[in-house]
Amino acid sequence: MDRRAALHTALTWAVLALCGLALFALRPLWAPLLLAAWSALLAQPLHARLMRVMGRSRAAGIVTVLLVIAALTPIVVVVLSVFGALVDIAERLRLSEGEDLLRALLAAEPRVPVERWDLGQLAELARRHGSGAVRAASTVFGAATALVIGSFVFVFGFFTLLVDGRRAYRWLLEHSPVRRQYMVRFADAFAETGRGLFIGMGLTALVQGGLATIGYLFVGVPQALVLGLLTTLASFIPSVGTGLVWVPVTIALFASGRTGSGIALLVVGAVVSLIDNFVRPWLSRYGQLRLPTFVVFVAMLGGIGAFGAWGILLGPLLIRLALEALEIWREEHDPRLLV
Repeated sequence: MDRRAALHTALTWAVLALCGLALFALRPLWAPLLLAAWSALLAQPLHARLMRVMGRSRAAGIVTVLLVIAALTPIVVVVLSVFGALVDIAERLRLSEGEDLLRALLAAEPRVPVERWDLGQLAELARRHGSGAVRAASTVFGAATALVIGSFVFVFGFFTLLVDGRRAYRWLLEHSPVRRQYMVRFADAFAETGRGLFIGMGLTALVQGGLATIGYLFVGVPQALVLGLLTTLASFIPSVGTGLVWVPVTIALFASGRTGSGIALLVVGAVVSLIDNFVRPWLSRYGQLRLPTFVVFVAMLGGIGAFGAWGILLGPLLIRLALEALEIWREEHDPRLLV
């Protein structure tokens, strides 16, 4: 009996260790996987309707394509609009006095002509600026690589969960050491948190983008609608957020001598950035997230501090699961609830 107990204990520790290592291996990709799971849950009604007509895999493919198009369309519109604006600026420079300035800059001779540089000067130039250039290139390459990998994992995970999500859920119910009814409650809490945060984040982005667009129109910034769309998209970027758009525009207004407009947009931008901390938790309640607004607010801030920018999602999820676990523990240990 002691041998059996020892083997059981060893097996338990082995299972826990392997599960922990598996989670550790997935740790760099937890954010796109979490987003893929929540997105697949929200897309289930549409997938179920299409599945009756064209089958599970084809329906999942159609929904995935629609998701990619919905994500890429605003980006393409912004890129085309920005490109058109740059072409317009270049044309204005060509027709204005800026043409003389550009010609003078292009025609200016360097103090030391390039063809007269020797190996020592080139080595000194590389020594001064090479390390900084390599670090900048490494940072940009790393960020681009992480974005590409994360996007691929999100799209592929979204498709896979639409096709095999229910099967994976049944497997988890059958193989989990937790009782089936409790696993169902944890899954419901997981879906509830995702629905609440997605609705909260989406509506918050629209509110921020709308307020920023009004500010751009008020101060007379060119391409105000495009900048408003950019601000809406930037609100989904953790940490930086809407400041990625309105801060450069404000600086440009001050640099061009439009001090009054710069001050006005600075005030609007500060309101747009700060309102996120109050509107997002409040709107999350409309997604039927059973957490008080203050708790969602604190969980988001605590999640950012503990896990980085994406902790804005993980913080509320962990709080919601912890509360569900406490409810289950209370039901297990309170004799009055067992009657």
